[in-house]
Amino acid sequence: MADICSDRPVNGTEDGGLEEEAREYEEAKKELETWKSKAEKAADVKAKLILEKLDEDEAKAEAQQEMLACVKKQEESQKEFTQSMNTVTDELLLLGERRQDLLNKLKKCQAALEAKRAESRKLTQKFKIHVQIPDTEVEFRARSKEESDDDSQPIRGVFGISQRPTVLLQEGQALITFEEEKVASKILMIAKCSVPCENITLDVKPKRITMDPAVKFEIHLDVSRKELMVSNIPTSMPEERMKERLEMSFSRQSRGGGEVDGVEYDRNNGTGQITFLHPGVAESLALRGRYLVDLDSEVNVQVGPIYKHQLCKFQTFCGSPKRTILLEDIKDMGEEDDLQDHLEIHFQKPSNYGGEIESIQYNSRGKALQAFFSEDLPPTAAR
Repeated sequence: MADICSDRPVNGTEDGGLEEEAREYEEAKKELETWKSKAEKAADVKAKLILEKLDEDEAKAEAQQEMLACVKKQEESQKEFTQSMNTVTDELLLLGERRQDLLNKLKKCQAALEAKRAESRKLTQKFKIHVQIPDTEVEFRARSKEESDDDSQPIRGVFGISQRPTVLLQEGQALITFEEEKVASKILMIAKCSVPCENITLDVKPKRITMDPAVKFEIHLDVSRKELMVSNIPTSMPEERMKERLEMSFSRQSRGGGEVDGVEYDRNNGTGQITFLHPGVAESLALRGRYLVDLDSEVNVQVGPIYKHQLCKFQTFCGSPKRTILLEDIKDMGEEDDLQDHLEIHFQKPSNYGGEIESIQYNSRGKALQAFFSEDLPPTAAR
């Protein structure tokens, strides 16, 4: 201890040391204050940062919640979208299948329609009658009592039209008509007939005939005695004025006219109808075919009868002739007439189940024939 104490400065030296220590103490104190202030500021900053961090954590948690909600909503939306897409895809597939079914049905219907049209054209062609009716002489005997009492009645006529049934005779075929039905029935019961022809034997097959459909109908025709059709009338004046001119022109007895009861005129197609008061005038003028009419100048118009027609008793029929048979698979082995003679000789013999032949027609190779049939009349009608 004595040594230590002896080392310290004495008097002035000790005062200088105290001042130095006091100064250092003050500096240390100031520095401590500075660090305390910094520490407080750091603590404030730390607290502020902690508060901000808490706020950010809350915001982050809210954002995470919102994000989770959005993800969940997105998943639900994706699920709904997938379901909707699957539904739409299924509907599209069903619509595609239905469209294909409808197209198939449309094709079938079009095919059926085309078949019906073809059948209709075929039937129309069959039922059409392309025949020019020849001129027929008609003998007038007497008028009925009703017609004698009333001349205003129209001229009535009934025309019966009957289409003859036909069969198309192909090459290598023959038609035989027997006088008796029982002979044809016996021949049809044979599957194959062997016909001797010079040095060979022909095997032919008898077959029942099915004729094409035919029609029969009546046309009832009424021709007016008082009315006259006028055509090729020029459209050069108004309708009422034209009616007046027509009435005046057809009233002239010097031209073959008569007293007019009524006039009809169609300006669109240039036709008219004249009704006379007395019968006979229209008939005589219709036979002329032309008549002079006074318009702005004399015009030669066309005149004709007015008639009404009605189709009645229209019937279609199709059948098989009882006395006629068809022979098929006839080989062309020689002259047509010679082969037809051999067929006729064979089927006339009772030993071959044949009988008397009314007519026979053989068709050789390379052509086709149309055979026409007529209706068998009872004995009383034939007389």
